[in-house]
Amino acid sequence: MQIGFAVPVSGSWATPDNLTRVATRAEELGYHSLWTFQRLLAPPDGQWGEVYRSVLDPVAATAFLAARTSRIRLGIAVLNVPFFAPPLLAKQLATLDLLSAGRLDAGLGIGWSDLEFTAVGADLSDRGKRADEYLPLLRRLWTEDVVEHDGEFYRVPAARQDPKPVQPGGPPILLGGGAKPALRRAGTLCDGWVSSSRADLATIGESVEIVRAAAQAAGRDADALRMVCRGSVLVRPAGGERRPLTGTVDQIRGDFADLAEQGITELFVDLNFDPLIGSPDADPAESMRRAEDALAAFAP
Repeated sequence: MQIGFAVPVSGSWATPDNLTRVATRAEELGYHSLWTFQRLLAPPDGQWGEVYRSVLDPVAATAFLAARTSRIRLGIAVLNVPFFAPPLLAKQLATLDLLSAGRLDAGLGIGWSDLEFTAVGADLSDRGKRADEYLPLLRRLWTEDVVEHDGEFYRVPAARQDPKPVQPGGPPILLGGGAKPALRRAGTLCDGWVSSSRADLATIGESVEIVRAAAQAAGRDADALRMVCRGSVLVRPAGGERRPLTGTVDQIRGDFADLAEQGITELFVDLNFDPLIGSPDADPAESMRRAEDALAAFAP
């Protein structure tokens, strides 16, 4: 199982210097990948939690990372496709792939927040059907010289979009989501699946099997799909009952092994969801101290 690390994108520690420090240290330590996530807005009452109050844009942050690293892969988990017209997202991701010399992994989702959908003028209805049309259209924009599309939800007059991505066929698409239709869509249309911060890691293997079964039913090679777990890690003293990826370093490393046994092929350590680190009210120096300890402790 490959191991990645999420860079500081949420809260007070999400600064240019800290992004650079985490990214370069992760590359030195042999991590496979760096990860960001998207959150456009947050409700004023804070009901979504501290982690969503102050979040960097992931496209801009990933471009920043591309300029400061040379080997490590760069993942976004996830961008919500209803917030982007297909040619716009295709252009942004192709550019990121070019700027990173072909290191981009594109985690995409269909969104869930009424607040954000309303603010961007997107429609919550038929999100799944829209994605079924959207995802193949992205691939066409990345691979075909001239694209013309007149679908149920999207229309692109005959046009070129260049430059193309560096990676043949475009960046790998890893679909987010936990509902069965989303899992089946990942197996049928995408290069893999990426879990959310709220996934039940004790039973994540059940989701993996749904993705794999959908791939097999579509005549695809299920073994070629990537199964990526967002590891919302909380390093804490031992004691009492605990959920996966919470506890001592040794306990969490044991959880890594369990996730691999459940079919996870890649896991990235994400400290942004730790309220002691990813909050706007956290001490950024202490957050970085914790992050540097975790980088060393969980290095591949």
